[in-house]
Amino acid sequence: MASHRTLATPRAKKRGQTTAAGTAPPPVERKKEPRPEDRGDRLLVVGVGASAGGLEAFQQLLQHLPLDTGLGFVLVQHLDPMHESALTNLLSRATAMPVQEATHNLRIVANHVYVIPPNRNISLAQGVLKLSARGPALHVAHAIDFFFESLAQDQRERAIGVVLSGAASDGTLGLEAIKAEGGVTFAQDKSAKYDSMPRSAIAAGVVDYVLAPRQIAEELARIATHPFVAHQPGAGAAERQAKNEAAMGVDGFIKILLLLGDHCGVDFSRYKSSTIQRRVMRRLVLSQRDTLAEYAAFLKGNAKELDTLYSDVLIGVTSFFRNPEAFAALQHIIIPKLLAKRAKNEPVRLWVPGCSTGQEAYSLAMAFAEGTAEDARPAKLQIFATDLNEASLKKARYGLYVESFAKDLSPER
Repeated sequence: MASHRTLATPRAKKRGQTTAAGTAPPPVERKKEPRPEDRGDRLLVVGVGASAGGLEAFQQLLQHLPLDTGLGFVLVQHLDPMHESALTNLLSRATAMPVQEATHNLRIVANHVYVIPPNRNISLAQGVLKLSARGPALHVAHAIDFFFESLAQDQRERAIGVVLSGAASDGTLGLEAIKAEGGVTFAQDKSAKYDSMPRSAIAAGVVDYVLAPRQIAEELARIATHPFVAHQPGAGAAERQAKNEAAMGVDGFIKILLLLGDHCGVDFSRYKSSTIQRRVMRRLVLSQRDTLAEYAAFLKGNAKELDTLYSDVLIGVTSFFRNPEAFAALQHIIIPKLLAKRAKNEPVRLWVPGCSTGQEAYSLAMAFAEGTAEDARPAKLQIFATDLNEASLKKARYGLYVESFAKDLSPER
C-alpha cells in the first residue's frame, strides 16, 4: 500500500475473458504507440491555466515571449459555457504567434498558442489535443487540473505548467503531477489580480518559480534553449540520450549520485535509473547549469541544493483513497480478517512504508473507521507511516491540505 510514484493507467482486459455474452474473442493486435521519450518530434509543451483576472495575465505573458522559442502553448481558462469566447481574438493582439481555438485531434505545433473552447475539457495524448464534453458542475472548476494531469502523463519531463491569476484552487493537483514527472512549474506572484489559485499551488509546495508574467516569459525562453530540453527534430530516445551523455558527461552523473548518497545516507545506485535521471536533469535546468559536470561542481558543499535534489528524487504522486478498488478490498475483506484473528484487546497495526505527504495514512484511518462503525467496541487502531523524505513527513504530521486535494472525497470523508 505504499504511495505510488507513477500515474495510474487503466487495467488491460485479459485475452479470452468471459463476458455476459460468452467468451470474448482475442483482441485485435494494435500497433503500439511510441512512448513520449521515443517520439522524435516531441515538443516542450507549456500549459497555462487562469481564471478570474486571467486575461490580463495571459496578455502580459504572451507580450514578453519571443516568437521562436520552439515551445507549444495551451491556454486553459474558466469560460462561461453558455457563450462564445472572445479570448482567442483578444490574445491574438498580444503576440504575433498564431493563436487559435483548440479543436479535437489537433496536433500541437511549435510557436503556436491554443486556447480552450467554451463548455469543453481539453487534454493531451501523443502530442494531440483532445476535446471532451464537460462533466457535472462539480468538476467544471477543475479544467486546469484535467489538462495539466494529461500533460504530465503525455510529456513527462517535457511538460511545463503555469498557474496565473484565478480564484479557488484549480491547477494545484495538475502542477503536482507535472513536478512528479520531472517537469517544471510556475505560479504568478503577488501581481495576480486574484491570487487564490497561485497561492494554493505555492502552499502545496508544488511550484518551482513564483514570478510575474513577464518574468515567467523570460524564464520559459531560457529553459527552451537549455541543452537538455532544446528541441531536437528527428532524434529518437537513444540518439538524444547519446547526445546528452556526450555533451554532459556520464561521469558527472556518477559524481552526483555519490554526493547525494554521502549527504543523505541513501544509496540511489539501485533506484530506477530513468526516474532519477529525469529528476537530476530537472535540477540541472532549474539551477541554470548546462552540463552534469557543472551541476556536480555546484552540488559539492551545497547543502541546500543537495536537500532540494533529495526531495526532488523522492517526489511521489499520492492522493486520498488512491486506487479505490484496493481500499474497498481492504475495508471489506482484509480488515474483517484482521479483526477476527486478533487477540482480545490487541490493537490493529497498519504500516504505510512510503507515506509521502500522508494522504494514504489518513485514508487508511477513514477506511478502518467506516469498516468498524457498527462494532459495539471497535478495536484500537495504530498506524505507522514512514518516508525517506523528511519534508513530506512534516506535511503529513500537520495533516493540513489545500482544498483541491479533497475534491474527490465524499462530504462525510
